[in-house]
Amino acid sequence: MEQRRRSEARWWLAFMLLWDILWSGALAQIRYSISEEVQEGTVVGNIAKDLGLDRNALRNRGYRVVAGSSEPLFEVNQNDGVLYLKQRIDREEACERTTPCLINLKTVLENPLEIHYVTVEILDINDHAPVFPEKEKRLEISESASPGARFQLQAAQDPDVGLLGVQHYKLSHNDHFRVEVKDRGEDRKMPILVLQKQLDRETHVLILTALDGGKPPKSGSMSIIVSVLDTNDNPPVFQKEMLSVTLTENAPVGTIVAQVNATDLDEGPNGDVVYSFSNSMNRKIVQLFNINALTGEITVKGVIDYEKNEEYELEIQASDKGPVPLTSEKSVNIKIADVNDNAPEIEITSFSSSIPENSRLGTTVALISVNDLDSGLNGNVICTLKEDAPFTLSPSLKDKMFSLVTKAPLDKERVSHYDLTITAKDAGQPPLMSEKTVHVEVSDVNDNSPEFVFNPYIFYITEANESDAPVFSVKAYDRDEGDNALISYHILRDGSKKSMLSSFLNINSETGDIVALKSFDFEAVKTFQFQVVATDSGTPSLSSNVTVHVFILDQNDNAPVILYPVSSNGSAEGVEEIPRNVHAGHLVTKVRAYDADIGYNGWLLFSLQEVSDHSLFGLDRYTGQIRTLRSFTETDEAEHKLLILVKDNGNVSLSATATVMVKVVEPKEAFAASDVQSAAKDDEDSDVTFYLMITLGAVSLLFVISIIVLIAMQCSKSTDYTSKYLQEPNYDGTLCHSIQYRSGDKRYMLVGPRMSIGSTIVPGSHANTLVLPDRRRTSEEHIFAKCAKPKYYIQKSDKLVLQLRESSVVTFSWIEKLSTTSDAAIVKLFNICGSAETFRTDFTSCASFLVFILFGCCSVLFYISFSFLKAL
Repeated sequence: MEQRRRSEARWWLAFMLLWDILWSGALAQIRYSISEEVQEGTVVGNIAKDLGLDRNALRNRGYRVVAGSSEPLFEVNQNDGVLYLKQRIDREEACERTTPCLINLKTVLENPLEIHYVTVEILDINDHAPVFPEKEKRLEISESASPGARFQLQAAQDPDVGLLGVQHYKLSHNDHFRVEVKDRGEDRKMPILVLQKQLDRETHVLILTALDGGKPPKSGSMSIIVSVLDTNDNPPVFQKEMLSVTLTENAPVGTIVAQVNATDLDEGPNGDVVYSFSNSMNRKIVQLFNINALTGEITVKGVIDYEKNEEYELEIQASDKGPVPLTSEKSVNIKIADVNDNAPEIEITSFSSSIPENSRLGTTVALISVNDLDSGLNGNVICTLKEDAPFTLSPSLKDKMFSLVTKAPLDKERVSHYDLTITAKDAGQPPLMSEKTVHVEVSDVNDNSPEFVFNPYIFYITEANESDAPVFSVKAYDRDEGDNALISYHILRDGSKKSMLSSFLNINSETGDIVALKSFDFEAVKTFQFQVVATDSGTPSLSSNVTVHVFILDQNDNAPVILYPVSSNGSAEGVEEIPRNVHAGHLVTKVRAYDADIGYNGWLLFSLQEVSDHSLFGLDRYTGQIRTLRSFTETDEAEHKLLILVKDNGNVSLSATATVMVKVVEPKEAFAASDVQSAAKDDEDSDVTFYLMITLGAVSLLFVISIIVLIAMQCSKSTDYTSKYLQEPNYDGTLCHSIQYRSGDKRYMLVGPRMSIGSTIVPGSHANTLVLPDRRRTSEEHIFAKCAKPKYYIQKSDKLVLQLRESSVVTFSWIEKLSTTSDAAIVKLFNICGSAETFRTDFTSCASFLVFILFGCCSVLFYISFSFLKAL
């Protein structure tokens, strides 16, 4: 198990190393360097060239340097991708004493969103000379001080770092002192004055010079005045040479940090110890801490901030009160413990305020950087979205960078914008959090086709409408916005017959109002349909169509037309002759009329407008028949004029008139005229009779041919009954038969050799008989005769069927039933119908079906001919 864990650990380590190598290449940054104090506009580097970016697309993609809240120090030229200095940089102001001084820049390209990191190193120049805190330093040294005594001096300060900072000190020429340098790191080289020779009672003036490492070096000097005093033998001695403590940041003012303790073996004032900070301490540190001169307690004086400095080193000096004070120093190291006192800061590095609704999943909307000045868990930040929206925060490869990306499809028509609240929360105790709201607009794309209010449209218009006037209107709407929702209409004209009438219509492309270019006539067109296409103005445009059904409503615009009587010149006049001896109710004539309108507009009524004798003739109101109301008398006139008015039932009725002259003649004259009319009618009837005879003859001939064909097919069937069974390729021809029957409560099966046609099964013999289990049926008994090979079987019911497994059927007839006994049913089989060798399907049924078809065709032909003749 232990070996397995070690193997897994090695594989995991190898994977992490490979991952680190891959991502270090993916996160490779461009690094430039530039000296401080150079002029504005100085070129730092060509980012586009070094990254291989297309310089022609920089401006269109909005290439820029993302700046925070402070004024940006650098700017990129969108024309050529050159990074240049925007304002003068003082390294000491930008980075203080941090080495190296690095400024990290984020450059952004839009559409698609890309971010590139650029690091610029600010190089230090020797622009500052060392400076001592004091121009003059006074030292009081006892005359009894022995050679080798050391006196620490205050170090010179140089804002420059590295080799350009203070490198060494030089003391003016004298016989009693020399200078040594103690290196305390962080560019802190402390000068120590060392006594070389016993002092006498006189004053010594020395010049201490600090030199940096510039070429040429810069220097600063301080005067040291040494006064020789009376003897003070023992300097104070600290209990511990080095003291290290921990202090929580934001500790209240007055908090005791530590306490130092030193003792002096002298007596009296020479043994009294006074504590103070060393003159070499940084003034900023002196502003944060305080020391009690008598007790040595170090307390907090200012605001302790871990984010500004994680550690402080205090130089404590203990001095006695002798005439010539002796001193000793001790270092106190104070480490600051971080507390969670800084909430995360959210910065929108790059932001696209509008995103198309058809954006793919994972499209970056914004780059968000989160910074927490705390360290450890207090500086670990978790970034989340508060709203349930189709967006998510994806961690970036760079620490504390997040990408706001889409996680679900967007729909402008459902939600047009989102107000996303980004929450950053650290892992401190208690946790601190901050929020920032991002407004994201969803821009419209043309993803919705126009939709009609109704589908289909149904309109009713009256005939004889006014031309060039709107008759109806269609309306569509588009859920998109702007040009994507701007709809234009047109009528689809594809040249088909259905759309021919659409050529008489015109549509307003903006409003959808449809104008008829002509008047419609119900009698010519009762209904038609066409299609209207609605197209939006998006790119690419989308369209949809709708079917418009138009129904023409009838108007009473057609007057009745008289069909009979009609004279030779076209007027509605006619002459009718009737015998004088006719009785009441005699049909004189019938006025026939037609109205092209329908419904009430085409419903005709007849009335007598003028008649010489109202008692003699009557007119049927609905049929137009004129009949006599009574018999004629000798006193009645021989000629009568009837004026018939025919009118429809429209709201504004239209009418027509017909004139019928009725002549009353003597019977002989009437008969003569009737004979002339009958002769003409007989000529017409003779033609009709001729056509009828031809039709009936053709139908009869077809029927006779069908009967003959049926008889021929019946007579042509094969009568070869030589073979009763279908021979199989490997069958030897030997068959056996079995007959099942029941006697009393038992059932038997008779098994015997093959029987020829006409063979008889004799009852009473039970040889070759098998007793079967009783399986009685409530229905009719069945007798089976099976062959030796289970290829087919014979079943007796009302008829005997020989059925193949392939479902071919040949029918046998039961011709004779010889006898019936209680023991068995004796049957005789013969007269096989059809060919037993081929087992063809009974052809009689096919022939009958064919005759039935022919007869049906003859009947239809007869009906058509009769109808045609009737119409003639």
